[in-house]
Amino acid sequence: MPQITIERSPGLDHVNWSAFALALHPVVVEVAAARLEACKTRVLRTEDEVVGGDADGPAIVNVTLALLAGRSDETKAKLTEAVLELLRKHIEPTDGVSTVHASAEVRDLDPSYRKYEE
Repeated sequence: MPQITIERSPGLDHVNWSAFALALHPVVVEVAAARLEACKTRVLRTEDEVVGGDADGPAIVNVTLALLAGRSDETKAKLTEAVLELLRKHIEPTDGVSTVHASAEVRDLDPSYRKYEE
């Protein structure tokens, strides 16, 4: 925990997603009282997306943070705002991308969540 998933368009290949994750993890620690060594981020590149009536040009990025239950709605909102601000800093304009649609969500992990480390 936290389990962080970034889904992003091919038009955002130029973004250094490892640098984004390394910048995000301390924010999660500060805002959500997580442990740095517990933060895990996966970046998933999507292949096809459509925004409204436009299949070419816009890019999409969505960051989902799954945390153990117990954070207040205020903490979750503060964390999503911090994620969006960090995305603004890491996504530079590029040719072929007319607009970036960025979103973030914090959700509670299901009570059945378990993990192990070896």
